[in-house]
Amino acid sequence: MDRFPSTTLLPEAFQGTSSDDITEQLGYIWYQIKTPLIVPLLKILVVVCLAMSIMLFIERVYMAVVIVFLKIFGQKPEKRYKWETIKDDVELGNSAYPMVLVQIPMYNEREVYSLSIGAACGLSWPSDRIIIQVLDDSTDPVIKDMVEIECQRWKSKGINIKYEIRDNRNGYKAGALKEGLKHSYVKLCDYVAIFDADFQPEPDFLWRTVPFLVHNPEIGLVQARWKFVNSDECLMTRMQEMSLDYHFTVEQEVGSSTYAFFGFNGTAGVWRIEAINEAGGWKDRTTVEDMDLAVRASLKGWKFVYVGALKVRNELPSTFKAYRYQQHRWSCGPANLFRKMIVEIWRNKRVTLWKKLYVIYSFFFVRKIVAHIVTFVFYCVVIPTTVFVPEVEIPKWGAVYIPSIITILNAVGTPRSLHLLVFWILFENVMSLHRTKATFIGLLEAGRVNEWVVTEKLGDVLKAKPSAKAPKKPHLKIGERLHLLELGVGAYLFFCACYDFAFGKNHYFIYLFLQAIAFFIAGFGYVGTFVPNS
Repeated sequence: MDRFPSTTLLPEAFQGTSSDDITEQLGYIWYQIKTPLIVPLLKILVVVCLAMSIMLFIERVYMAVVIVFLKIFGQKPEKRYKWETIKDDVELGNSAYPMVLVQIPMYNEREVYSLSIGAACGLSWPSDRIIIQVLDDSTDPVIKDMVEIECQRWKSKGINIKYEIRDNRNGYKAGALKEGLKHSYVKLCDYVAIFDADFQPEPDFLWRTVPFLVHNPEIGLVQARWKFVNSDECLMTRMQEMSLDYHFTVEQEVGSSTYAFFGFNGTAGVWRIEAINEAGGWKDRTTVEDMDLAVRASLKGWKFVYVGALKVRNELPSTFKAYRYQQHRWSCGPANLFRKMIVEIWRNKRVTLWKKLYVIYSFFFVRKIVAHIVTFVFYCVVIPTTVFVPEVEIPKWGAVYIPSIITILNAVGTPRSLHLLVFWILFENVMSLHRTKATFIGLLEAGRVNEWVVTEKLGDVLKAKPSAKAPKKPHLKIGERLHLLELGVGAYLFFCACYDFAFGKNHYFIYLFLQAIAFFIAGFGYVGTFVPNS
């Protein structure tokens, strides 16, 4: 077979220079597949990604309009629903107050167990109308003893606290919560408040949430907002704060005010036990048991209320390893739940067609699937690849304008971090690699679909010294820091940036170099806080 001359295979800058056989063979292969395969495939991907970008853009603009409307004309939850302080009754005494169960599920929470138990025991409510239930699934016998001793300490002070353990961890958190509701004393309770082990509610938490449930029999859940005590721990926690602030400021608020539906955040909320039972109880079929219960309860007609003014302190994961595991669970679970429930949602007869469309399209498809996939595929695969294929053009509105508007709308939830916007974009694109992978695992029910790794909590920032930082680990083995996926994507983006700098016309190399550096930083493990055994 005759060789193609180098002038037909290589850029003009290479013409006249010598090339070895390998270069010519690679050039020949690229020339053979580019026109019939690469160009059409890339054009299809561009169209699909632009369509997904438009979906995400419309969703973000819609939510922004709703939020603006609520700010100007909307009423607070206390005005939209009946809310008034539960009044004392001389004849009934404390029995005028509903019985409340407080569940604290935990697993080897050495650093934070005492904080959550102490905060729960400090809740202001008639002492004979509240039960604190610590659900300890710890496998470390030392930690188990520490938790039990802490419970006994509070019990000696007159607190009605129950220390419950299981002989297995079946169902993980969902299994623990389900078993906790089976105890005989729970039959006396009307409502259940749930707090993860790093959450510290204020003493007035029940006074501000329970009245919604008492005076509005159609409400099944009252959700509070999270307040991050360690958002300034490192740059990674600042990035998380920006993402989660948008979720609470916009997504939860919009869902609550329009369709009285949103995803339960798994903690810092109060459920009507009747709603849990009618929905079928806790299920461990996905890694998002909280969202699963919320969707099923909503399909039974229960309404949810989000109280954004009520904040509960908690801790953000400050190690990259912990954050990656958390994001895998938060991305894989919703996708898998969508796969399992889409038919059930569509066939439901108890909710309106508009609410079903909202749950299927807005809540699940756009926010839980499209948002992850388009971020990685479009900005980290398609756009970089087009530098090698000038025949494929991406309109400026799709490559620049729409992403810029979406980014600005996402960032307004945290005004104090607007100067970190560029870092946030780069970091979110890095994390989109794991979110996209997890989303496909959930949709396809692949190997790690039910992987549950408890998010590591350090607790240091909650201690007496606010300035205390997590102890840094000076010497880490190189294998503990390297993340090959990030390094691989970073290398590809760097190669694309170099090629675009030399031969391109769109100036994508500015973005590509920055994004490649972000992937390299994550790939070499220089993200978050380093702690022993993290």
